[in-house]
Amino acid sequence: MSDSTQGGGLARLVVALDDGYASYDQEEAVLAAEGARFALRPCKRDPKRALDAAREADVVLVRESPLPREVIEGLSRCKAIVRYGIGVDNIDQVAASERRIMVANVPDYGTDEVSSQAVALALAVSRRLWLHDREVREGRWSTGVLQPMFRLRGRTLGLVGFGRIARMTLEKFAGFGFARVLVNDPRAELPEGVERADIDTLCAESDVISLHAPFNAQTRHLINAERIARMKPTAILVNTARGGLVHTDALYDALAARRILGAGLDVFEQEPPGIHKLFSLDNVVVSNHMGWYSEEAMRDLQRKTAEEAARVLRGEAPLNWLNRW
Repeated sequence: MSDSTQGGGLARLVVALDDGYASYDQEEAVLAAEGARFALRPCKRDPKRALDAAREADVVLVRESPLPREVIEGLSRCKAIVRYGIGVDNIDQVAASERRIMVANVPDYGTDEVSSQAVALALAVSRRLWLHDREVREGRWSTGVLQPMFRLRGRTLGLVGFGRIARMTLEKFAGFGFARVLVNDPRAELPEGVERADIDTLCAESDVISLHAPFNAQTRHLINAERIARMKPTAILVNTARGGLVHTDALYDALAARRILGAGLDVFEQEPPGIHKLFSLDNVVVSNHMGWYSEEAMRDLQRKTAEEAARVLRGEAPLNWLNRW
């Protein structure tokens, strides 16, 4: 779909900078009710194209495309930028605040899906599914041990961050019989039986480590060579949050040397990652940042993003306003 012409005479404009959804009927309906026109103008992650597309927009909707300072400073009438999703590391919030442009996200969608992806990746690594799938597809059949596997019952689960997704991940892991659950999140209220731990202790004592922290300057490479070196030989690292939380080269070195059991990754430092050396290893399971997806989650996300834009057009603050002043 190209630039929508429904309500072409309307003065107010909401521009989406990334395509990829099958339909934008929800955005068009929600925004038309506010007397605004919706336009889809894909910029293919090019900041210059983003500025050309959004210069006159009252609200900008964005997925992956970067919105650095030079784009934000060129927006002539923008009141808000709304992220289709949770992470906002592609938006210069400092520049937005200086221009009094509100930045909002949609944190309450896809919780079920991402938590299921985290569990699925952990199980795929634990049960060596990639290795055995390849064996069968290549015509080999062996009931012997290809690589060691270990049961999860009686072991330790570590959760880095304890927001919506981490809490649901814990709920889904509850039936696997973990003896201990460690959480690294200094502000979260923890349920009974869950232990708060610093990140070094969590890395050293957990058998499954699932990352659910936001990505920012403080959490970049939170899982670095030193912390990976603390991990058990039975450790499985799962990342469904942001690729930059993990030092990728350090993880590769540990996996290649089989110093930890394996890793399940839905996110990468650079996306798309190209043909990365990690992909040559048989103790890594990967997916293409699709943990958020189901048909239901996608519709929820589009509707909630449009509703945030509608609030701004009505003169209200968005529900999930991040750079408050």
